[in-house]
Amino acid sequence: MKAWYLVFLLIITCSTASADELHLVLSGKAFHFNTDDSWNEKNWGVGFEYDFDREGNWIPLITGLTFKDSNKKTSRYLGGGVKRRFDLSDDPDGMHLDTGLIAFAMTRYDHNDNNPFIGVLPFVSIGNNRFSANITYVPGMSPKMVPFLYIQGMIKLAEF
Repeated sequence: MKAWYLVFLLIITCSTASADELHLVLSGKAFHFNTDDSWNEKNWGVGFEYDFDREGNWIPLITGLTFKDSNKKTSRYLGGGVKRRFDLSDDPDGMHLDTGLIAFAMTRYDHNDNNPFIGVLPFVSIGNNRFSANITYVPGMSPKMVPFLYIQGMIKLAEF
């Protein structure tokens, strides 16, 4: 339960900034590596990402998602982080590349009795002002975990 308090404090801290964009996040695909096991690679789910006003090239954010994990069980996460924007075009609606870190609390049926645990992962995102693809590499950190690449789509819903 302490993990949820940490995430709540992170959200309260971030929410003092002015709002910028709300995105719909669609969870989609995982690619598992170095395994002969049959994992669920269709990680369908839905969530959000809320990007706060850009501070130069840095964008603070909060995010949450519910999805089917690699074991076909429902997992959820809530977290916050920061990403660095690299504009690939002079056009404000042009392509960009983001790199960042997300700290999160997550639940999984096969870890910690489905109680929240804390993690931090790097990610990259490439897209434009309306749509982007988020990509995260999750290393195999325990004997039960295998490394995988996780892909989400993100669609801008509103700008404030």
